[in-house]
Amino acid sequence: MAEIEIGIGKSGRQAYGFDDIAIVPSRRTRDPHDVDITWQIDAYEFDLPLLGAAMDGVSSPRSVIELGRMGGLGVLNLEGLWTRYADPEPLLAEIAELDTTVATARMQEIYKQPIDPDLIGQRVDELKSAGIVAAASLTPQRVEQYHHLALQAGLDILVIQGTVVSAEHVSSREEPLNLKEFIARYDIPVIVGGCASYASALHLARTGAAGILVGVGPGNACTTRGVLGVGVPQATAIADAAGARVRHLEETGRYVQIIADGGMRTGGDVAKAIACGADAVMLGSPLARASEAPGRGYHWGMATFHPDLPRGARVRVDAIGSLREILEGPAAQNDGTLNLFGALRTSMATCGYATIKEFQRAEVLIAPSLQTEGKHYQRQQGVGMGRR
Repeated sequence: MAEIEIGIGKSGRQAYGFDDIAIVPSRRTRDPHDVDITWQIDAYEFDLPLLGAAMDGVSSPRSVIELGRMGGLGVLNLEGLWTRYADPEPLLAEIAELDTTVATARMQEIYKQPIDPDLIGQRVDELKSAGIVAAASLTPQRVEQYHHLALQAGLDILVIQGTVVSAEHVSSREEPLNLKEFIARYDIPVIVGGCASYASALHLARTGAAGILVGVGPGNACTTRGVLGVGVPQATAIADAAGARVRHLEETGRYVQIIADGGMRTGGDVAKAIACGADAVMLGSPLARASEAPGRGYHWGMATFHPDLPRGARVRVDAIGSLREILEGPAAQNDGTLNLFGALRTSMATCGYATIKEFQRAEVLIAPSLQTEGKHYQRQQGVGMGRR
């Protein structure tokens, strides 16, 4: 791709977010009931190509279990409130009541409570006892210390997640995690991320990861792009990572799942993520809007409470429906925030595609006027697509 000159000494590629692109219908259409949106990673198959984000306002043991029963894969944060406190419900209620001016400082205090190793196994056991696929996340800094407790409790899928995770972390202070050696030790699928480029996705694929989370800073609660100046718009990041997946498949014959993480609000955004090359999506704020969500109408990221450099905000999202209504409908709103996977199925059917992998080959256009063309009255009145 041709680069654009930024100045005499620097040039760069143009990158695109979901609002910059449009999916082009093909020559055929299809009955939505004939569309298959199931997703498989390793030996585990799911009715929905969906992971629930490992954020405390989204994923509690109860909400993870509920999501699992609906056909998705919830991910519990093993460094969050549920492994620091035996009963975090009073603290979740307090977080929802905090004034914006003190929210970050108070959350930093709440998250200073040390992780209780006993609670790690207990939380995983709660998920296993419910009969769902148990998935949980740890950061690269703490995975060596705590992963064995989760595995002993029967964890099925491990997610190693940070703002940016690389296959070549360098440190003069401590021995860095060797992802390739770590993943090779265990016979369970490991998902790693985030990343946002072709090179980083390719190197993560070569570690043996079963899946790669793609997204640096696109989430509604994330401030990484402002605090660090780091990130890539999601449409481009996903397409680049999908290109790395193809190269890795050609090199090794092994298919790595690309999971779009963040930046999605509507069913149209989910469809665009798949059309750009994702196999599944990880959602945070859309699930935080469920009436069952532990955040009580608020959402915050894993770096919101960082003790030295917070890179997230507690944002108000408000409950708009049940988890089932958000995922599968029926929708009582026309702005695309409900029945996300009914929208994905209908988008695929409208464009004539029967499976996720077929839909990844859909034609996509650069279409900056897609959100505004002919939408004057919706935008003026704040209805439909004007509610954005």
